[in-house]
Amino acid sequence: MAPDVGVDRRHELVRFAARPGTDALYSFYDWSFLLVDCSKQFSSLYGLDENSSLTLQHLYPGILRIDAAAWQDVSDTMGHLVFELPEENEVKRTLFMVPSPQGIAALEFRDIPHVRKDDDRAVLLHQATHDPLTGLPNRREFGSQLSAALKHRDSSILALMQLDLDDFKPVNDTLGHGAGDIVLRETADRLKASLQLGETAYRLAGDEFAVIKQHCGTRKAGEDAAERLVKAFQRPFEAYGITLFVGASVGVAFAPEDGEDTEGLMKAADVALYAAKKDGRGRASIFEAGMLQVLEQRELLRRSLRLALQREEFFVEYQPITGPGRNITGFEALLRWRHPMLGVIPPVAFITVAEADGLMPEIGQWVLETACRAALTWPDHLTVAVNVSPAEFLTTGITDRISAVLDETGLPSERLELEITETVLLERTTNNLDTLNTLNILGIKISLDDFGTEYSSLSYLKNFPFDNIKIDKYFISDLSTDLNSQTIVKSIIGMAHGLDMRVIAEGVETLEQELWLWDAGCDLIQGYAISKPMPAETVANYLNSAFQTDHIQGGVRNES
Repeated sequence: MAPDVGVDRRHELVRFAARPGTDALYSFYDWSFLLVDCSKQFSSLYGLDENSSLTLQHLYPGILRIDAAAWQDVSDTMGHLVFELPEENEVKRTLFMVPSPQGIAALEFRDIPHVRKDDDRAVLLHQATHDPLTGLPNRREFGSQLSAALKHRDSSILALMQLDLDDFKPVNDTLGHGAGDIVLRETADRLKASLQLGETAYRLAGDEFAVIKQHCGTRKAGEDAAERLVKAFQRPFEAYGITLFVGASVGVAFAPEDGEDTEGLMKAADVALYAAKKDGRGRASIFEAGMLQVLEQRELLRRSLRLALQREEFFVEYQPITGPGRNITGFEALLRWRHPMLGVIPPVAFITVAEADGLMPEIGQWVLETACRAALTWPDHLTVAVNVSPAEFLTTGITDRISAVLDETGLPSERLELEITETVLLERTTNNLDTLNTLNILGIKISLDDFGTEYSSLSYLKNFPFDNIKIDKYFISDLSTDLNSQTIVKSIIGMAHGLDMRVIAEGVETLEQELWLWDAGCDLIQGYAISKPMPAETVANYLNSAFQTDHIQGGVRNES
């Protein structure tokens, strides 16, 4: 039985011996430095038997003899001694010695070069094949494993699921990459927690992930797996105390039906993913052959978008905003794109592409100039509202560019309203407030658009006097039948009025919704119930018609 060297000292020995690529050899000596016990590995290495009577100096020549008193000083100060021993056959040897009341415990380590090299290779291989942020296998490993799985696939079905996070870019753009990293790590945790037998998750790049499901059995099993992944992202994330709603869209393709090689199967899954996002996001979509046409259109869209401005393919339509009695107070400028092959494309189909390609500042500048020039042809009291995307708002010099447009066009600043969404307000708080205050000093009105659908940063409502709050059509569409929507809309109206702000309801499509909003105290409304967006050249006729029925602000509604 080995002498008691004390619990703490034993723990030191164990921790020291736990290094990878080492061979630990234990031996114990009394205070006369006579060997009293050792491990089997030590006995075997030094050729000892039960009759061996050896001292520490016999076994380790060159070790300085230290008397018991000196050892006591060592114990009280350092607690142990370490000796570098001569190498044997290129094997590095280290002796770790700890005193105890009964004597000395010694631990010899032998670093074995080939073990260390193998261990180093394993570490390097893991780093080369795994994502450092999430710990998931990376794109390189994904490609290798997918190729192997397809090559060795038996008669069973293999499912490939490609997953993109929904609304992840605004998190990075507004809260910074630190918050984005929190979401990505949590994404990996949710994926791993959702996996079942035969499934492996990968991080491909950015917010792109993939799951391979082998031995799927049936397509239904693959579809169920995709729905399981979508469900895992229905819970909100949290970063820096802020609740973030980041969902997931999943595209699913099956081998061999949708592709028998890596490239074909990945293309099919990517096409299905695009369909999931186009259909509303937060859902899974299964690949169908007809989806290939959609992918081709998307790539055509991307290529064409860069040429759209110089080819003058963009145009602006204007939708009236009215007060009680349908008195017109102004128009919102709405960007459209008339593609030579695809026809008229709404902004929802290309704004995200334009932002990703860095085109929005240039496009936004053109829209602002066009809208200001159009407003000069209207009666002087009518305003024009222009949307400012997050990509535009967060660029340096935004206030100078807007001021320059007003100077160039001659539109009075009080006739311009800028609509910004809640997502632009969460990053660089001081800069955002400075920008808003500068625009306010210039006399430009500011509307908070799509209120209630994003992060609802109420602190900004307290710290900055917005002129208008626009209630998103999400709360308006079922207003006449849904009590929850009614309660939310009433609350927003009450809060805005308490802060001396006007409320604009957008997406009003029926007379019933319009009348309910007027009764609830809404200040302004906009939507198909009043008018569809119209080309610039028809605004004058519309205003003339409205003037004849006294529907321009300042007039009295014709009740006949």
